[in-house]
Amino acid sequence: MVEPLIFDVRHFALDDGPGIRTTVFLKGCPLSCLWCHNPESMKSGLEIAFYPELCIGFGDCKAVCPEGAISLEGADRIIRDRCTACGKCTEECPTTALKTVGIYYSVSRLIEILLSDHIFYETSKGGVTFSGGEPTLYIDYVGEVAKQLKKHGVHVAIETSGMFNLTEFRTKLLPYVDLILYDIKLFNPLEHKQYTGKSNEQILYNLTGLVKETRVKIIPRVPLVPKITATSNNLTQIASFLRSIGASTCELLPYNPGGISKRIAVGRTIPPDLPATMMGIEEEKRLRKIFSSGMESIL
Repeated sequence: MVEPLIFDVRHFALDDGPGIRTTVFLKGCPLSCLWCHNPESMKSGLEIAFYPELCIGFGDCKAVCPEGAISLEGADRIIRDRCTACGKCTEECPTTALKTVGIYYSVSRLIEILLSDHIFYETSKGGVTFSGGEPTLYIDYVGEVAKQLKKHGVHVAIETSGMFNLTEFRTKLLPYVDLILYDIKLFNPLEHKQYTGKSNEQILYNLTGLVKETRVKIIPRVPLVPKITATSNNLTQIASFLRSIGASTCELLPYNPGGISKRIAVGRTIPPDLPATMMGIEEEKRLRKIFSSGMESIL
């Protein structure tokens, strides 16, 4: 069983399923979405993030780096092509301006952490959500954690891009999941590949199979990225597809440009066509109407 790197365990989350939840964010994703809100999740390996607003220029980080990968000049203090993510610089940083992104948890340790919030799950009808990245990259690990959580009566949700082997998903994870939050970004396969790096054929195939074959609650979700996914043509096609496979609900996710600062922190470049501002409320309302006929939309 491959243990994934986990870059955050967020307690008291309210946006990743019903009730009060603990959300587990795993590193690694088969897609490379232009607008990714968690760009630190894209790569499966360890990374070092730099937050310049916290840096006081102390300098011990540079002294301890065995690769000479720290510079005290420039916007990004890390020379990325030299950095091996050994973490020695983060141990010396007094303000956490340098931070290791990712930590390994055994199945037993993660379950212990998640069950520490059990009282909040019970009182709020909440539970645990696996997010990322893409949790199904580590389907044996996530499946085992979910299986143990179900023994304690915990509601389990998973956020997914839909890029997984459906047969494996059915056998290893689906029996222990109560809610699937399923992203659909672009309906046109060429546009999907342009903006995410992969075609959407498997994503649409898997969603069709799950909606038709399982009683587990599935909520398709569409991120409203200005001028990319949030177009009348794209949303009309997605709405038509969802109706054709029998989906009754779709959640529309307002775009948040907060991923830009995270992208900078881990040394990613900023694509020139990445929207820098949120969409206006009236435009969101207009786009929501596309889903209003025969389908409940959540915004």
